[in-house]
Amino acid sequence: QVQLVESGGGLVQPGASLRLSCVASGPSISSYTMGWFRQAPGEERDFVATISRNGESIIYDVSVKGRFTISRDNGKNTVYLQMDSLRREDTAVYYCAAGDSGLATMDVKRYAYWGRGTQVTVSS
Repeated sequence: QVQLVESGGGLVQPGASLRLSCVASGPSISSYTMGWFRQAPGEERDFVATISRNGESIIYDVSVKGRFTISRDNGKNTVYLQMDSLRREDTAVYYCAAGDSGLATMDVKRYAYWGRGTQVTVSS
């Protein structure tokens, strides 16, 4: 069973950058879909980005496209989310997730394994 641990969150000013990391333990993530989701207080968990098992297929939510970049290093069992030009509305707990299909997907139900999240706060 895949276990996921996120890191890299913090408090930053608008316009700043952060890079989130998600390290997996257990089996290799090379066959898994990997995704990032986020949840703001009082809101549902929303899709942010997903990457297929071989990294060739990537999908972003429209709200982060052009500002965020998802990547993976299967050799390090790690997935990254580079976040640039951060906005106040990006404030949320960010979760890493893994799914068995291997295909890029926005569907939260396709992800069986979840980390505990890392807080990102964008404020001046």
